[in-house]
Amino acid sequence: MPLRSYVQGSWFTPTAEGAPVYDAVTGEQVATVSSDGADMAGVVAYGRGTGGPALRELNFHQRAAMLKALGGHLRDHRDELYALSVRTGATLGDSKFDVDGGFGVLLAYASKGKRELPADTVLVEGAVEQLGRGGQFVGQHILTPLRGVAVQVNAFNFPVWGPLEKFAPAFLAGVPSVVKPATATAFLTARLVELIVESGLLPEGALQFVCGGVGDLFDHLTDQDLLSFTGSASTAQRLRTHPTVVGRAVRFNAEADSLNCSILGPDAVAGTPEFDLYIKQLVNEMTVKAGQKCTAIRRALIPESLVGDVAEAAAAGLAKVTIGNPADESVRMGALASLDQREEVRRSLKSLLSVGTAVFGDPEHVDVVGADAERGAFISPVLIRADDPERAEPHEVEAFGPVSTLIGYRDAAQAVELAARGQGSLVGSVVSADTDFVRHVVLGVAPWHGRLLVLDRDDAPESTGHGSPLPALVHGGPGRAGGGEEMGGLRGIAHHMQRTAVQASPKVLGAITGRWVRGASRQDDGVHPFRKSLAELEIGDSLTAGPRLVTSEDVAHFAEFTGDTFYAHTDAEAAAANPFFDGIVAHGYLVVSLAAGLFVDPDPGPVLANYGIDDLRFLTPVYPGDELTVTLTCKAITPRGDAAHGEVRWDAEITKQDGSVAAQYDVLTMVANTWPLP
Repeated sequence: MPLRSYVQGSWFTPTAEGAPVYDAVTGEQVATVSSDGADMAGVVAYGRGTGGPALRELNFHQRAAMLKALGGHLRDHRDELYALSVRTGATLGDSKFDVDGGFGVLLAYASKGKRELPADTVLVEGAVEQLGRGGQFVGQHILTPLRGVAVQVNAFNFPVWGPLEKFAPAFLAGVPSVVKPATATAFLTARLVELIVESGLLPEGALQFVCGGVGDLFDHLTDQDLLSFTGSASTAQRLRTHPTVVGRAVRFNAEADSLNCSILGPDAVAGTPEFDLYIKQLVNEMTVKAGQKCTAIRRALIPESLVGDVAEAAAAGLAKVTIGNPADESVRMGALASLDQREEVRRSLKSLLSVGTAVFGDPEHVDVVGADAERGAFISPVLIRADDPERAEPHEVEAFGPVSTLIGYRDAAQAVELAARGQGSLVGSVVSADTDFVRHVVLGVAPWHGRLLVLDRDDAPESTGHGSPLPALVHGGPGRAGGGEEMGGLRGIAHHMQRTAVQASPKVLGAITGRWVRGASRQDDGVHPFRKSLAELEIGDSLTAGPRLVTSEDVAHFAEFTGDTFYAHTDAEAAAANPFFDGIVAHGYLVVSLAAGLFVDPDPGPVLANYGIDDLRFLTPVYPGDELTVTLTCKAITPRGDAAHGEVRWDAEITKQDGSVAAQYDVLTMVANTWPLP
């Protein structure tokens, strides 16, 4: 049966039969793929006109809650996706990497949205910049969602994780997505989208699915749209130079396959924990997903004296890998995604073997369990020893399968030079316990890498591995790797938003950002702000308390009580010799404590807890005899969804009797939604 697309709010069956898709293990036809008859202009218009407005009506916390619910819903159906994933050639371990990894991205962004973003539709970036002498002309950067669609063109190797890791940050940013899967594994992505649509959890138009060719889709993109691609470097280059993408400055992001390297340190000789870690990592990266990972190790850079040891140990590890039908529990490596992919790997291997020797594996023969080695897209892992580390082929030709090349290096400088020959990579790793070597190599290769893993005996028990991108860290790389970035926590959200510098008065800037800005007016209605619940509190509510005289006895008692007897607080002569002070000064934390004593309302009330202080700065010394006044102003209010409380950020400013500012900081509190508590 032809796979359907989900466009303009309904399922669409193509008008043409399309290209056949085969089971990677058995060679049987699974479905056909075509988008023939789909209205691509309508797809884009529907996303902009229906999905975009619906998402922008929601704040970050509401979108985050939807992502969390969706992640939970899909997790309940993971066994079904595991079973279908077998037909892509994936083992259960491979499927968990893809399927659970995709759900993990949804849940990670849900958590970030709730904890790190405001309950608002605008994201404030950086501090307020004072642009005028009087403080009434200020500026700040804000981020707002683009008013288009995020089109994603995905690779065949991760049919679940690939779409979801792009969808999650786009959704949280408030931008609808159009998902285009790779043909070879489109049937798995199609079922994923069916589960999402059936859940009814997302606003209409937030997600559309185009199964088959893109047709004239790119022709309808504008400056408000985004195009993200995962796949080969050559295809990335072609999409990047599409006339519409160039002419309309469509925001483009590419994550391309790269010749990732793993560097073994000279200290990691046979018998050390680092040597064993290196071998285990190399074998895993060659065989997980049958080496079909854009983050897999393609070049193993090894000290010349250790190449033989690594070759022997890695070959022994690969010999233990059972290959065959993933439905068999003994199988550790399944098939490539398609017969076409196997032929592509074999062509690349011919080039690599022309300048090296296979120390393990035969590209034309493999023994398999529970399957036909020729009908299924099976291939043996192939480990190659390069004849000459300077030859171009290992640094330019990628066999996108279970293939890696061992390359010897003389010293750290040559290791860095060889790593850079890959012309830009998604990830690299350094396996060594020698911190001097690690520092030299990491700083040397960093300009050519999007991510670097340093693996040693200390972090190995917790490490997620060379080939595992994480939602909190950027996934992407320079040069051949595409020059883009995905995920990276809030960075991935910002990619789908427009950064705008807003210049205004503090009052107006505060109205735009939903935060009180120093220089704007405050309001004091006579009710202590700590007596107000979240429902009653307003931005700008303020309290001024004091003055409070600071005495020598206060300073001496604080020093004795806390044990902070730093000379500036206890020795008048030494303090006077300090270029920053004129004599004994009050402790900074004494000043903050005295301020708290001035503004805190002691009785039980809506303020439930103080959970921290941000951006504390001591600006002017406080001496015995000074009088302190504190002004506390409600700066930001952040509800916490279904919780009975929210977060309130207070601006605190402590001044002395002459008007000089002694300290500034933000006080963070938990405040009940209503009071008394229900």
